[in-house]
Amino acid sequence: MGMGGQNGEDCGGGCVKPEARYYSWDEVTKHNLKTDKWLVIERKVYNISSWVKRHPGGTRVISHYAGEDATDAFKAFHPEPNFVRKFLKPLYIGELAADEPHLDRDKNEQQVEDFRALRRTAEEMGLFNSSLVFFGLYLSHILLLELLAWATAWYFGTGWVTTIIIILLLATSQAQAGWLQHDFGHLSVFRTSKWNHIGHKFVIGHLKGASANWWNHRHFQHHAKPNIFSKDPDVNMVHIFVLGETQPVEYGKKKLKYLPYNHQHKYFFLIGPPLLIPVYFTVQIMKTMITRKDWVDLAWSMSYYARFFWTFTPFFGFFGSVAILTVVRFLESHWFVWVTQMNHIPMEIDHEKYRDWLSGQLAATCNIEPSFFNDWFSGHLNFQIEHHLFPTMPRHNYHKIAPLVRSLCSKYSVHYEEKGLLNAFRDVVGSLKKSGDLWLDAYLHK
Repeated sequence: MGMGGQNGEDCGGGCVKPEARYYSWDEVTKHNLKTDKWLVIERKVYNISSWVKRHPGGTRVISHYAGEDATDAFKAFHPEPNFVRKFLKPLYIGELAADEPHLDRDKNEQQVEDFRALRRTAEEMGLFNSSLVFFGLYLSHILLLELLAWATAWYFGTGWVTTIIIILLLATSQAQAGWLQHDFGHLSVFRTSKWNHIGHKFVIGHLKGASANWWNHRHFQHHAKPNIFSKDPDVNMVHIFVLGETQPVEYGKKKLKYLPYNHQHKYFFLIGPPLLIPVYFTVQIMKTMITRKDWVDLAWSMSYYARFFWTFTPFFGFFGSVAILTVVRFLESHWFVWVTQMNHIPMEIDHEKYRDWLSGQLAATCNIEPSFFNDWFSGHLNFQIEHHLFPTMPRHNYHKIAPLVRSLCSKYSVHYEEKGLLNAFRDVVGSLKKSGDLWLDAYLHK
């Protein structure tokens, strides 16, 4: 199992301390199988094989680090690490041997240590502390949009012009509520997980009609291993698109042609932005809540639909309200897809390369130039690099840590990419076209 490091010692009263166990990286990296999972946090080795199914964040996200050093991921996802460590104690099986490096697979130890020093600096600067005023005002502007939509129907009636205004107000509130629930989901708004949990249920459930648990289990995988096939659900395109430079060639060589991928940059406009939220997400969310018997999330979700139809049925009737909701989802979906994909789709998308936290996040992520509109439009997800490095940092502090991140990346020649909003949109289409062309070349090659 491992390498014995010390003999048993008499601890008084006739008991004997168990023999300390020390392991090499060669042994740790072998334990990354479906039923056999080890990971390392701060040189301590943990066997999570049996416990993984009870992991509150889901089985998959923690499994993605099996056989690796998970120190930076552990710190990134847990705003209350001392509380979480009590769950690790029963899983502890030993430590890395004294002559073993801190990191697996020849990762740059000095680069990793400098990143960890940057995190400590951010903590000392108070950058992980949220402003309740900021988030209170943000929530207020979402509720104001909802109120204005109802007031418009009540005061001006249901003509074409007012209906369009109502739809735009509701679509805007839905998109902005999406960014706010994202904040709550990362436990960065309140200082206690209990209130963040309730806040998240309210925003994503009552204001959007979705499921907090569904979002958490999906989104945290994306943060753990962004743009990694089989580990990031956001790049699981179920054969509709081929992404990056590796997957298109693999599909082409295998003569896989579920769709004409050389035209994917065109049919993206018909399949991606219009259908993701109204069709794919809606069906997946409802199916997940029912199959997992997540009745609490289902109740929160139903409260959104009850409120929506109670508010607008008196003005538009039931079927008219259904039509408005459908159009709102359609517009919100366009907004959501462009904002979420502009930071990742044009970047590297590939199989697992076992990079350190900084290198892995920067390879998969880019920023959009900050401005008042870009910040508001994207919910500060234009600072995607900083968000991925420090997911529990509140968004209003991203601009403060960004110069320090740039400096660290420059020191180690880690590419830090930032571009304009329109260029980012264009690069989404350009990257799809490039991948489609790679597929066609491989597909036609004999």
